[in-house]
Amino acid sequence: MDAKLAEANRYDSVFWIEVEKIQPNPYQPRKDFDESNLKTLAESIRQYGVLQPLVVTRTEREKEDGGMQTNYELIAGERRLRASKLVGLREVPAVIRTGDEDSQMKLELAIIENLQREDLNAVDRAKAFELLAKKFSLTHAEIGKKMGKSREYVSNTIRLLALPEEMQEAIRAKNLTEGHSRPLLMLSDRPEEQMTLYKEIITRKISVRDSEQLARRIAVEKTRKNDLSPELQRFEKELSDALGTRVHIERAAKGGKVVIDFFSEDDLSAIRAHIAEQQRSEGEVSEEEIIEDVEHALEGVVEETQQEEVAEEKKKEEDDLYNISSFTV
Repeated sequence: MDAKLAEANRYDSVFWIEVEKIQPNPYQPRKDFDESNLKTLAESIRQYGVLQPLVVTRTEREKEDGGMQTNYELIAGERRLRASKLVGLREVPAVIRTGDEDSQMKLELAIIENLQREDLNAVDRAKAFELLAKKFSLTHAEIGKKMGKSREYVSNTIRLLALPEEMQEAIRAKNLTEGHSRPLLMLSDRPEEQMTLYKEIITRKISVRDSEQLARRIAVEKTRKNDLSPELQRFEKELSDALGTRVHIERAAKGGKVVIDFFSEDDLSAIRAHIAEQQRSEGEVSEEEIIEDVEHALEGVVEETQQEEVAEEKKKEEDDLYNISSFTV
């Protein structure tokens, strides 16, 4: 943290200030306050009081009758202020910053307070960083230095704002993790595929790693589609719709292969059930034969997946072996 912010956080004398005279910080980056957590904090304040003072600035203006009216603007401690109002406190302890705190300082202090508690969701944090960059002309490196973070951390956080609003709201609601944003951002120039991947992440609870693999595959598929005839593309879509998962047809010099994605045993069971139902409805074979055939097919899929994982791990080991950091002089 830089010297100016450190000085701004230094506590001077603590005063008791009327709650109704404290105005919210207009640059508060946090927009969502969990009601249950506020009630828990309020109950704690009811029993033990406000243990950590709020931080405010003081402003004075002349009233019509010639007298002076004093008001306060919150810099840090909005959760404590809200919880104190729930309890019905008349006054709260606060540190009054005597310097002229400008808008940038108010925003920086509010962000730092939330970051120190890890209490700011990723989207609101991104908007706060963006405001520092645009309104106050700070570089990502300067923001990182003030926040105790790297430039890359700041840049990657701001990139979240490139996601559609629906996905940003999912991150706010904790239905989507910040880690899932990376594969979704890989598909920013392919909105339809991006939305498809987003829905699969939400409904199938796909891991970040699997999401990244899917995003890379989709990116490759965009160019690969030119190798498939319209008939094969239509067949690929029909299979995907029928099985309820992504299906890929890959052409080779002779023939090719069909790849069916799955992300859990439940997915495999659903695929098995669908194939069994199709064959049963056509009356081609007995139920026992259907189950045997499907189980055999799924065993092959699992075995192929395991082989691919082993090959990927082996390749990684070889890459590490020949990495320059493995050599000594």
